Amino acid sequence: MRVVIAEDNVLLSSGLELLLGSQGFEVAAIRDDAPGFLAAVETHRPDVTIVDVRLPPTFRDEGIRAALRARRDRPGLPVLVLSQYVEQEYAGRLLSDTRGGIGYLLKDRVSRIAEFTDALRRVAVGGTAMDPEVIAQLLAVRGDPVDALTPREREVLALMAEGHDNAAIAQRLFITDNAVHKHIGSVFLKLGLSAGDSGHRRVRAVLAYLRRHGGTKPSPF
Repeated sequence: MRVVIAEDNVLLSSGLELLLGSQGFEVAAIRDDAPGFLAAVETHRPDVTIVDVRLPPTFRDEGIRAALRARRDRPGLPVLVLSQYVEQEYAGRLLSDTRGGIGYLLKDRVSRIAEFTDALRRVAVGGTAMDPEVIAQLLAVRGDPVDALTPREREVLALMAEGHDNAAIAQRLFITDNAVHKHIGSVFLKLGLSAGDSGHRRVRAVLAYLRRHGGTKPSPF
């Protein structure tokens, strides 16, 4: 699995290169600025990218803007944002594009190698890996619609909050994939997350659950 990294901290980028190499990833390129990252994406056609929010020269939002540009040039390009900061405007735009995998993790909250590499693999195959702290800052609460969910729908939503996909939810609850799909559809409907919602519905549903439970569930990666 080929990876392109945009990170200006030499110690962190070198550590990521060693870590990912030991876990079966191929680090095709590491760049410390947005133009270099975009050129590397074009050259190497990575399976997934890791991008810091703040890159030279201003260290404000160059990285995440470059991620958006890369996804415009290559629709569906998997992007895992790994940063100390939540850049609300551009992160919201990144999440609203549900074509391809998206992740946003905070550097200080990544505590286990296996969790990080699992999150990266999930993003690479089109999934989502979100830190609840990021979600909570990005999305507003719409009252408390969780009360309207049935016990089974709450079970499904709780497993979504833990980062499980539909197949894993079906296995854990001993129900069919089709039943999971129907329950999730009902959850979206009751939470007011229509098909035309501009945000990522699965992420918004998880936010509603985390808000209700005080953010105590594990990070969904």
